[in-house]
Amino acid sequence: MTSEIPAGPIDESPMDAYSRVVSGVAAALAPSVLSLIVERRTNNGRRPAGSGSAWVLTQDGYLVTSAHVVHGGVGGAAHSADGRQLPFDVVGEDPLSDIAVVRSSGGDLVAATIGDADQLHVGELVVAIGNPYGLAGSVTAGVVSALGRSLPTRSEGHMRLVENVIQTDAALNPGNSGGALADSRGRVVGINTALAGYGLGLAVPVNATTLMIIAA
Repeated sequence: MTSEIPAGPIDESPMDAYSRVVSGVAAALAPSVLSLIVERRTNNGRRPAGSGSAWVLTQDGYLVTSAHVVHGGVGGAAHSADGRQLPFDVVGEDPLSDIAVVRSSGGDLVAATIGDADQLHVGELVVAIGNPYGLAGSVTAGVVSALGRSLPTRSEGHMRLVENVIQTDAALNPGNSGGALADSRGRVVGINTALAGYGLGLAVPVNATTLMIIAA
C-alpha cells in the first residue's frame, strides 16, 4: 500500500497545511493500526494480562508491536479499525530491541507503508497512532525532537541499549506502545515504545536494522 497525502491549494495557510497533513496521515494509516488485548496462560485457562497497539506488516495477518506489550503472553485478541476482533498468537519477540511480531487470524488487513527512520530530520512532523487507555485509533502529532537517543532494555538479567531511538513531543500514553509513528507521508518510521516524561516520547526506529530483526 502506498500512502499519498493530497496536496493543498497554493494559498493554503500553514495551520491549514498542518491540519491537512495530520488528517491525511490519520486517514491513510488508521486502518493499519490495531488494538491488542494480551492474554496469559494460567492453571484456569487464559486471562487478560495487558493491552497495547500494533500495526499491520502484511495483509495476511502479521503485526508488529513492542516486545514489552506481549512479553509473558501467549496471544489474545486484536481489534481492527473496522470493528473486527481477530485472535492472535505471539510469533516471536526480541526484548532487547523491544520488538515483537504476532500473527492474527483472518486476512484482508491493510498493510502499512514502511518508511526509513534513517531519513528523518530533527523538527520534522510526525504522527503517532495507537490505542492509549483503550481509546482505539487515537491520533497525536508533534515533531522529531531529537535523533540518536538510547533506550535501555533488560531481559533475563541481560541489559542492552537500543540505539538511534526517535524522541518526539507527540503525546504518548499507556496503550500507545507498539503503535505506529509515521512521517508526513503516512509511512511508518517508528514503533512507539515509551513515555519518558511530559512531552517526551520515544520510538524504536523502523529502518534496515529493525526490519532485519522483524524478518528473523
